[in-house]
Amino acid sequence: MGEIESAHALEQGLGKALARVGLAPPTGLARLTGGATMESWRFSSGSDGFVLRRAPSLAFMQGRPFGHASEAAIIRAAHDAGVTAPEVIVELRPDDGIGSGFVMRALPGTPDPRAILAMEKPERLLREAARNLARIHVLRPQALPEDLPEMDYGEAVEGLAGQFEEAGRDRPIVALGLRWLRENLPERVEPVLNHGDFRLGNLLAEDSHLTGVLDWELAHFGDRHEDLAYGCMAVWRFSRVDRPALGLGALQDYVAAYEAESGMRVDAGRFRYWLVYRTVWWALGCLRNANMWRSGEDRMLERVVISRRTSEQELDLLLLLEEDAPEEEQARRIPPANDPLEAEGEASVGEIATAVAEWLSTIKDSVEGHDRFQLAVARNALGMIARNDVVGIHGEDAMLALDLLDGEVSLATPGLLAMLRRAALDKLAADVPKYPMLALARAKWTGEE
Repeated sequence: MGEIESAHALEQGLGKALARVGLAPPTGLARLTGGATMESWRFSSGSDGFVLRRAPSLAFMQGRPFGHASEAAIIRAAHDAGVTAPEVIVELRPDDGIGSGFVMRALPGTPDPRAILAMEKPERLLREAARNLARIHVLRPQALPEDLPEMDYGEAVEGLAGQFEEAGRDRPIVALGLRWLRENLPERVEPVLNHGDFRLGNLLAEDSHLTGVLDWELAHFGDRHEDLAYGCMAVWRFSRVDRPALGLGALQDYVAAYEAESGMRVDAGRFRYWLVYRTVWWALGCLRNANMWRSGEDRMLERVVISRRTSEQELDLLLLLEEDAPEEEQARRIPPANDPLEAEGEASVGEIATAVAEWLSTIKDSVEGHDRFQLAVARNALGMIARNDVVGIHGEDAMLALDLLDGEVSLATPGLLAMLRRAALDKLAADVPKYPMLALARAKWTGEE
């Protein structure tokens, strides 16, 4: 399965699937870049373009709430209801010999967030995204697969706590978030269909118009505010942290367009809850990528790099929760940063990583497609090693995390917020120094530009 399959085997299996719906064998099969969860392959059949979406392995599908057949059925229902979703053509079968997945008709546009953010009319894109989300939320259960799960809020939070335990429970800021989620658990509301991953990166756009809503594998029934909040996380705004709604515009404009289409009011308190929830969720999701790599479940290089993006979510989480701290703690100065360690003697691990990254940069023009993407990921990984080596970043305090989780200490504890701010800045500066929220947080907390 996955990376070890030959292009010939993939073409043969795909040809079998296409033949079932009267389409010609595939040509021009090429792996699309990105896709840390599922694989995407672009190809032609006759004069038309299509995309194969499939799992990297059959083992990868084990334990998931539903399979590709149900995902395809959800997309079909959304497409029929006027959502800008792809047209599903055919699902893979076991005798196709190429695993689990389905084929969709290719849509125009780009999923590249930076290209989308550069379009001339982001406010129009924002309104179209809001209207699409509202249409998703009115899809009735009768039109959807029976195995689509409903989120139990309390169980979901405890599931995150279980992931935290498995990940070593040594991240104090994540522990702080888990404690807050338990203390502020909202009452259940009538559930709606949630897309589950409605954000830039999973939306296609062209000429300032939304042309596609992709990646429905996390769909479930739950609170509409979870879907609304998720796309507004800082991480999904990419370079436009000044635009709170999907990186495209003002939150009030997003909410107004959603309310006009859905006829439902958006509750600010529930929105904030799910913003915190999803930030903790993604922090733990990043950590889980490391275990997926360690276990051999998926040895893609992206897994280990994504695991280090936990520090992005920790900083964002602290920015979300610090407003609950007493004013005197919010105003307290944070400790200074540690001075960089000076290297002596033989080359350090970080220096070796830097040397390899520099060499990789000399060959980047000789590779293309998914290999070029992987080369960029490798250079990012080496940069993480080098920066952590220079500043001497150490692991988080497991005892502090436990105290925060148990409520023994809190943001009211003198000096704790200042210490957590310093730790978040230092860790993120080593892991992902170009993360846009880092500059914002540094200016807010230290006064440095």
